[in-house]
Amino acid sequence: MTLFTPDATGVASFFDPPQARDGLRLECGVFGIFDTPDAVASVALGLHALQHRGQEACGIAAFDGQGFHTERHLGHVADAFSGADLVSRLPGRAAIGHTRYSTAGGSFLRNGQPMFADLAAGGVAIAHNGNLTNFLCLRERLVADGAIFQSTSDSEVILHLIARSRKARVVDRFIDALSQVEGGYALVALTNKKLIGVRDPLGIRPLVLGDFNGKPVLASETRALDMVGARFVRDVEHGEMVVISRDRVESLRPFPVARARPCVFEYVYFAMPDSVVNGRSVYEVRKRLGRRLAEESGIAVDVVVPVPDSGVPAALGYAQASGLPFEMGIIRNHFVGRTFIQPTQGARELGVRMKLSPNRAVLTGKRVMLIDDSIVRGTNSVRVVRMVREAGAKEVHLRSASPPIKWPDFYGIDMPDRDQLLAATHTLEEMAALLEVDSLGFLSVDGLYWAMGAGPRNPAHPQFTDHYFTGEYPTRLLDREMVEERKEVVERQLSFLVDA
Repeated sequence: MTLFTPDATGVASFFDPPQARDGLRLECGVFGIFDTPDAVASVALGLHALQHRGQEACGIAAFDGQGFHTERHLGHVADAFSGADLVSRLPGRAAIGHTRYSTAGGSFLRNGQPMFADLAAGGVAIAHNGNLTNFLCLRERLVADGAIFQSTSDSEVILHLIARSRKARVVDRFIDALSQVEGGYALVALTNKKLIGVRDPLGIRPLVLGDFNGKPVLASETRALDMVGARFVRDVEHGEMVVISRDRVESLRPFPVARARPCVFEYVYFAMPDSVVNGRSVYEVRKRLGRRLAEESGIAVDVVVPVPDSGVPAALGYAQASGLPFEMGIIRNHFVGRTFIQPTQGARELGVRMKLSPNRAVLTGKRVMLIDDSIVRGTNSVRVVRMVREAGAKEVHLRSASPPIKWPDFYGIDMPDRDQLLAATHTLEEMAALLEVDSLGFLSVDGLYWAMGAGPRNPAHPQFTDHYFTGEYPTRLLDREMVEERKEVVERQLSFLVDA
């Protein structure tokens, strides 16, 4: 789902940061169901449950036994896929769906998913969550060989690789294509005979298998299964391909054996608290994050207040561990649209106040411990701190239920580059001053691993994908290396011209 645009020098701005904002966004959610009457209705409902994973565009592809029907729209699932005509618009007993965020540049709708291609072996629709870290390298090779791209999405690379495979069977074509890609991904694909689910060899991005009245379902999170009334069966394993046909569910392990390293940020922020990811309750993990945070950086305060909504479970765990009262000192307005992209500082300040409002009865005259899930740029944090002070708080202390974020992500999280990450460019004291708090603290990396029930982090074999905190990436970053190399070449050429 990564977008790629050339800058004025012709160098890809694939890694340039998106519009300035605080907070993180995951780019996609996927859902698929097979051999079920009016499959589109279940997919639309499943996408509702995954709306938090992508709110800029959504799409559904369905197969009715004769042909494929696809729709892709900007905006929310409820606006795009509702109404009495939904089943007639997208008929069929098999369907897949997708919700997405965009990153930088490009036309939003042409990068929407599922992507469909009519290949010699039949139609194929793909919905993909994650990022390929060798996307640009593959794209350049394919374009040099004559491929014509209709989008700037790395998902289209997979379709091209499938189309060019010399393998006879569709499943073997998928294996051939995915054997050439690197990065973090979970995808669902629909052919005229099969529903296919694949998870990357490290299991960075999540994917689960469910059962809906005896029929298989694939989804990014278990809450989507709950939404449609399906039963959770199991997680799709790292490096596993699940091939679903009318008469069976087949499990293949076509990729080299690797040690699983699921994304730890699914637990910190992205997955909804009612989901179970890789066998762990997200809600319980977040409460444990708060408990450990209280042990590591407790301080005398009067009340524990979460930054809603994602900070609530950690704040509850902090309050329980410290014996302090937990109060909703900040109230979130759930009826406000997106406000994180605003043209001026004043408008952004107003946007925060539209979404969050202080509960003065809780805050006035109190020493307040604010608990947030993470701190990225810090711009939103300082606005919240000011709001709490203006509401009469005597002291404001801020704690992050994750370690300091110091390194960008290239596996599907829309995260700023390193020079825009607050913890990468400032000391703890400098951050506390910038955020205007009386004290600031972060959870330790070992504390995070403890909350995951994994024991101390093993530096030789990390149990999770945690590079945002450690700088240790689980795969090669071929595109990043290529872009940096080209930038250096351009800078040397420009320097030569200036000197001349």
